[in-house]
Amino acid sequence: MSSSPLKRPLLLAYAAGSIGSGLFSTVPGLLLLFYLTDTLGVAASLAGLAILLPRIWDIATDPLVGAWSDRTRSRWGRRRPFLLAGALLLPPGFIALFSAPVGDPSLSFAWVLLAFIWATGAFTLFQIPYASMPAEMTADYHERTRVVAHRMAFLPIGILAGGALAPMLIKANSGGPAGYRVMAVTLAIIAAVAMLVAFFGTRDAPQLPAPVETTGLREQIRVALSHRPYRRLLVGFAVQNIGIGAILAAVPYFCHYTLRGGEEAVTVLFVSLVGPAIVAMPLWMAVSRRFGKRVGYIAAVLVFAIFALSLLVGAEGRLALVAAQVGLLGVGFAGLQVFPFAMLPDLIDDDAAVTGQRREGIFTGLWFVGEKGGLTLGAWLVSQVLAATGFVERRAGELVSQPEAALVGVLVATAVVPAACAVLSLPLLFHHVESARNRAT
Repeated sequence: MSSSPLKRPLLLAYAAGSIGSGLFSTVPGLLLLFYLTDTLGVAASLAGLAILLPRIWDIATDPLVGAWSDRTRSRWGRRRPFLLAGALLLPPGFIALFSAPVGDPSLSFAWVLLAFIWATGAFTLFQIPYASMPAEMTADYHERTRVVAHRMAFLPIGILAGGALAPMLIKANSGGPAGYRVMAVTLAIIAAVAMLVAFFGTRDAPQLPAPVETTGLREQIRVALSHRPYRRLLVGFAVQNIGIGAILAAVPYFCHYTLRGGEEAVTVLFVSLVGPAIVAMPLWMAVSRRFGKRVGYIAAVLVFAIFALSLLVGAEGRLALVAAQVGLLGVGFAGLQVFPFAMLPDLIDDDAAVTGQRREGIFTGLWFVGEKGGLTLGAWLVSQVLAATGFVERRAGELVSQPEAALVGVLVATAVVPAACAVLSLPLLFHHVESARNRAT
C-alpha cells in the first residue's frame, strides 16, 4: 500500500464506477414504489413488500460478498473480478425490473419482486468490493479523502441521471409501462459502461494480497461490530439513510400531489439537488482539512435536517422556492456522502493495526448493510405512511382523487421523516466515531 498521491487517470476511472452505483441506488429508491402504485396498480402496502423483501436478501448477502472478496486470489486481484461480474449481471436485472406485465397487480408484484432480487444481488457483487478499494489503494489519511471525493463527485452524475433524466425519458416516451421500459434500457447501458470503465481503468490500482489465514465469517462480523467507533459510525450512517430513503421514495408523490408538477418537477428538484452537491464537494474537503472529518460530518447533518424540514412549506405554485430549498439540502447531502465514506478506511486501519488482518471487505459489507437497510426502511416507511393515510393506488392513465389525509402523509414522508432521522443520528456522531489516528491528526 502506497502513501504517495495517486495518478489522476486512475482516480477518474475508479470514480466512474460510482455513476453506475448512483444510478441503481437512485432509480429504484425514487421510482419503484411510485411505479408499483401509480402504473401497475399494486396496493401501497403490498408495493412496500416488493421493495422490502429483495432488500432483506441484499442485506444478507453484503457481508458474504465482502468476506468472499477479502479471500479471493486472482490475476485481477481481490476486488476487480467482482466489479466485472456486477457490471455484466446488473443491466439485465435492471431492465426486467421496469418491464413488468400490466393488468394483474398480483402478477406485476411477483415479477418486480423477482427482478429486484436479481438486480440487488448483482449490485452487491459490484458495490461491496468497489467501495472496499480505497482502503487498500492508499495509506495516506488525506489521500483517502481525495479518492472518496473523486468518487462522490461522480456519484451525483449517476444520481442526476436517475433522478432527472429518468423522469424525462419516461415522459418523452408517453409515460406508462412503455416509458419505464425505455428509461430502464437507456440507463442500464449507461450504468454498464460506467462500471466497466471502473473495472478496466483500475488494473494498475495498488492492491493488497488476500490473507493466508482468515477467520470465519461470524468471527469477522463480531470483531467488526466490537470496534466501538466503527459501530457508532455505522449506526449513525444507517439512521441517516432511513431519512434519505424516505425522501427519495416520497419525492415523486410530493411532486405530483403537493406541487402538482408531475415528471417535470421531479427533474427540476433533482437538478437542484445534484448541482449544489457537486459544487459542495470541494467545500467539504476544505472543512475536513481545517476542522476534521467529524466536525464537518456533524455540520452536514445539521444542514440536511434543517432544509429537509423546510419542505413542509411546499405547495402548488412554489416550485422555485422548493428548488432553492432542495439545493441547500443538497449541500448537506454531499457531506453525508463524503465524510462517512472517508472515515471508514481509517477505522479499517485501526482494526488492522490491532488484529494484523486486512478486513476491508467485511467492514464494507456491513457498512452497506447499514446503507441499504436504511434506504429500504425509508422507502418502506413511506409506503406505510401512504397506506395508513388512505392513499389510493391507480393504473397508468387512471384518474383518482387522494384524500386530504394522504396529502398530509406525503408531506410528513418528504420533510419530517428525513429531518427526524438526521437529528436522531447526531448523538452517535458527537461521540468518538473517528480512528485514533484521525483524532491525532
